[in-house]
Amino acid sequence: WIGVALFLFFLFSVLDLSILRSRAVLVSMYFAGLAALFLLFVTSDPVRGATSWFRFGTLSLEPAEPIKIVLALVLAKYFSRRHIEIANIRHIIVSGLYVLIPLFLVFIQPDLGSAIILCSLWLAMVLVSGISKKHFFALSMLAIAVTTAGWFFVLEPYQRLRIYSFLDPYIDPRGAGYHTIQTQIAVGAGGVWGRGIGYGSQSRLEFLPEHETDFMFAAFAEEWGFAGSFLLFIFFGIVVWRIVRVGVMGEGNFERLYAIGLATVIVAQFFVHVGMNVGILPITGLPFPFLSYGGSSLITLFAGLGILNSFSKRPAYSQEAALTPLEAFGSNARKQ
Repeated sequence: WIGVALFLFFLFSVLDLSILRSRAVLVSMYFAGLAALFLLFVTSDPVRGATSWFRFGTLSLEPAEPIKIVLALVLAKYFSRRHIEIANIRHIIVSGLYVLIPLFLVFIQPDLGSAIILCSLWLAMVLVSGISKKHFFALSMLAIAVTTAGWFFVLEPYQRLRIYSFLDPYIDPRGAGYHTIQTQIAVGAGGVWGRGIGYGSQSRLEFLPEHETDFMFAAFAEEWGFAGSFLLFIFFGIVVWRIVRVGVMGEGNFERLYAIGLATVIVAQFFVHVGMNVGILPITGLPFPFLSYGGSSLITLFAGLGILNSFSKRPAYSQEAALTPLEAFGSNARKQ
């Protein structure tokens, strides 16, 4: 999967992907993504309680991953054409509908982790585009109302139990709280320097379930310790900084907004995964960017980076390259 991901990254990097600015192309990609999410419920069988993967023999594909990049492109296109009119709440509602449909299809799989990422992506794009304070307040109140209603009428009992076990994992230490307890043991056992590569007892002896996917960071922290985890955080910071900088140097608002969207997907996934691995967020099934096992996630992230790299082939004026992302966005908005 690393080989396939790198191939796509370099392929997209050398191609001229200006075609992705086309409304027709983005609409086609969007509806193709929705069709894939819908077909999951028709052609796929649940795996560990979730209908999230297409199976092709020994291989599998998770369409919730590429839809994140598709939505980043669609929202970048939408807001790049309407950033001046963002004060009109109609554009907030329309952009929210673009996200709501795939969000619903992802949530009922159920895949709460990916649903959180899609919400974070939309919120970041709206904020960067210049939402008014009153609209932001209204959205906050709506989010509180939806969350409250979802708690009582949408979440399954086992999902609510995960929330309870997050607050006190020892309520059900052998059930819903087991994962939280084991992740905290694994992270704490790593100490400063870690137990060494291949010597993490929690993961190697299978006390820590799904240590190669959903609890990758806990397994990593046990073997590499605080020092290795800190180094990993630095690497992620460099990647996100490079994404934002390449976006700033893009040709227009579309490229800049896409860079913000891609960075949001990676950062949100990073913090949600690490948060649930150290016990400060409820457990959700979400891979660790670039590290967790899974071809769909790895290919999607590298493809997203390749698309951004292709956009960087057409740099903006050099004086704009020195601006921060928000400054650059505002500068281009005034020109248009």
